Amino acid sequence: MTDARTLERSADRATTILDHWVDGAPWAGTSTRTAPVFNPALGSVQKQVRLASASDVDRAVTSASAGAALWRDASIAKRQAVLFAFRELLNARKGELADILTAEHGKVTSDALGEIARGLEVVEFACGMPSQMKGAYSENVSTDIDVYSLRQPLGVVGIISPFNFPAMVPLWFFSIAIAAGNAVVLKPSEKDPSAANWLAALWSEAGLPDGVFTVVHGDKEAVDALLQHPDVRSISFVGSTPIARYIYEQAARFGKRVQALGGAKNHMLVLPDADLDLAADAAVNAGFGSAGERCMAISVVLAVDAIADELVAKIAERMGRLRTGDGMRGCDMGPLITEAHRDRVAGYIDTARADGASVVVDGRGIEVDGDAGGFWLGPTLIDRVPTSSAVYRDEIFGPVLSVVRVEGYADGLGIINGSPYGNGTAIFTNDGGAARRFQREVQVGMIGINVPIPVPVAYHSFGGWKDSLFGDAKAYGPHGFEFFTQEKAVTSRWLDPSHGGLNLGFPQHD
Repeated sequence: MTDARTLERSADRATTILDHWVDGAPWAGTSTRTAPVFNPALGSVQKQVRLASASDVDRAVTSASAGAALWRDASIAKRQAVLFAFRELLNARKGELADILTAEHGKVTSDALGEIARGLEVVEFACGMPSQMKGAYSENVSTDIDVYSLRQPLGVVGIISPFNFPAMVPLWFFSIAIAAGNAVVLKPSEKDPSAANWLAALWSEAGLPDGVFTVVHGDKEAVDALLQHPDVRSISFVGSTPIARYIYEQAARFGKRVQALGGAKNHMLVLPDADLDLAADAAVNAGFGSAGERCMAISVVLAVDAIADELVAKIAERMGRLRTGDGMRGCDMGPLITEAHRDRVAGYIDTARADGASVVVDGRGIEVDGDAGGFWLGPTLIDRVPTSSAVYRDEIFGPVLSVVRVEGYADGLGIINGSPYGNGTAIFTNDGGAARRFQREVQVGMIGINVPIPVPVAYHSFGGWKDSLFGDAKAYGPHGFEFFTQEKAVTSRWLDPSHGGLNLGFPQHD
């Protein structure tokens, strides 16, 4: 039974308010609106987060503009020193950040640490920014005339990040933006906002000047204010496809560069010659890690008829070993982010049955290692899903793995290429010719061969095709530095003292 002191502590947490971060310190802003921040494993409100008004965003951008003017003139050596310091601090204290992620997102500690590790890879890549910022030089293109190019920062850049990776996705963008000499205004998800403030404080500790990294919390009002602000030069976004399209259209309308990464429906094609134990392990790991709340999750297994029964049995057997519960307790899978999202995802199980699919493992009502009030849904496996069903078509974004049976390679490839999404895909086979053909023919931006979640390393770029990416560039890697810089071409002639006379024609080659 809950005692009075426990209720009092809960009430205290629920009235704690997370501020914005402006000019190197917490800032309350002028808006009085707030939103609740839950611990999904408990189902209770832990704090409130401020929701910025348009005027709050304007104040934050003004601060960032001052920071950008200062930071763009900092030497490469100075920028690199701050980045290295930030990397060392983040690596040393990643356990603190992992606890924040688990408390507000719900992902298990090992998954939270994995998220931070993938973000650190991009920080480390950004530390090598001198090699990425170099221009080109051509000597004597005409008599005594040289041409060279310069890469310079944009100024103030906006980042709108999703709830599912509150540390990794911002790290993907802001590490490179700051390395390139820009100032960042980050608008994190209001569902799990505390990681952003923690990272902001770490930047200050690393020596980043005030104003170069700013955090504005909020909802659509804050997003629209960033999209419309004349001093914000670019927008980076990760989220669902409808919102990515909206971000792209609105930001482009106001003359900004845009990289808007949208949703996904990632397929894993398993051919008859595949190692089925490896494929089953991969399907479980890629389908249920982070409770399926990731754009690179495998949500559809395309199983060739000849091995489909055996593969489904192997997947179901492995699912029985998974422990769902509080991420702080060493479980395999945590809760979903909100009660409403949990209920929406669970509703697809009934949809599947109504559409004639077979529910092999139903994740509703499972025994969990956690508080009964948490937003729980266990791993769910649905076989014989028709491609006409919403269970197949929709990005469910939860621990629901669908199996679609196919006749063979050509049938599976046709289904993948027929999807409006083109984020990630995988093929499991021991046939090198089939794998090579697949990587050439599949219409998807990131491909795994016997690898279920083909997220590229930091020195390659991340992003999909079709309705999974809108805008000018993919995330991080070479695309990142191209996106966060603008190029100048300089044509230069230094006159010889003996030069004289007038010539109104084009320069002539000797």
